[in-house]
Amino acid sequence: MSLKIYINGKLYDKEDAKVSVYDHGLLYGDGVFEGMRIYGGKVFRLAEHLERLWNSAKAIWLEIPMTPEALAEAVNQTMQVNGIRDGYVRLVVTRGAGTLGLDPNKCSDPQVIVIADTITLYPREYYEQGLHIVTVSTIRNHPAALSPRIKSLNYLNNILAKIEGLQAGCVEALMLNQKGEVSECTGDNIFLVRKGELLTPSVDAGVLEGITRSVVLELARELKIPVREIPLTKHDVYIADECFLTGSAAEIVPVTKVDSRKIGDGLPGPITRRLLKRFHEVTRQ
Repeated sequence: MSLKIYINGKLYDKEDAKVSVYDHGLLYGDGVFEGMRIYGGKVFRLAEHLERLWNSAKAIWLEIPMTPEALAEAVNQTMQVNGIRDGYVRLVVTRGAGTLGLDPNKCSDPQVIVIADTITLYPREYYEQGLHIVTVSTIRNHPAALSPRIKSLNYLNNILAKIEGLQAGCVEALMLNQKGEVSECTGDNIFLVRKGELLTPSVDAGVLEGITRSVVLELARELKIPVREIPLTKHDVYIADECFLTGSAAEIVPVTKVDSRKIGDGLPGPITRRLLKRFHEVTRQ
């Protein structure tokens, strides 16, 4: 059975799901998106994802041509018609078709696209033995130029960093900000554990306000693990007892080596394992 893709109120076979080559989402990366996980036939934290989508759209002066409630219904409809019980949803809103110039006022009909599909996760051994990552030279977008809190279709900053990581033999890469502080990875937020305390960069370090990041902060407080959102440097990463990454696709994945330096004892740590166990309980509820 062909996958069904939702575009502006209609479901199309995957092969027939198309937008105009004049769409500014294609021509300029002008649009916003969200990536969400499905567990047991339900989208995890759908309301929070929709709120972030609307915030991103508002920040780039893009009006989504439906209500959050209608889009939530479209997400659930697309998920159900494709029979996805455990998988992934990609929500995309483009500026719409326009001219070959930049002027967004000349674009019509923003395209609202919902893709529900299965997902390829990190291999199990990464969760059992930990990821190895490297710090790359591509810095995170300067927040005064383009806010990293906008989840836009222009992901070239992340892609360039990803290329550097892959060339170094790593599937994920650590990005610093314009001040040389730790920001985030190409598709995930980063957390450290030091002396029983959970540390992560604050949003003003140029990070996306990850939904899984927020869940981990909630779970840490529930588990009485002290949390601080503070500026961090590579030195803090190197001397951490534990390190892990969070993201909708990655969930919580341990990191056991950064820039060839072993983190802690080189195995996923106890706080990482506690949080991962609790996260799985919450997502399966």
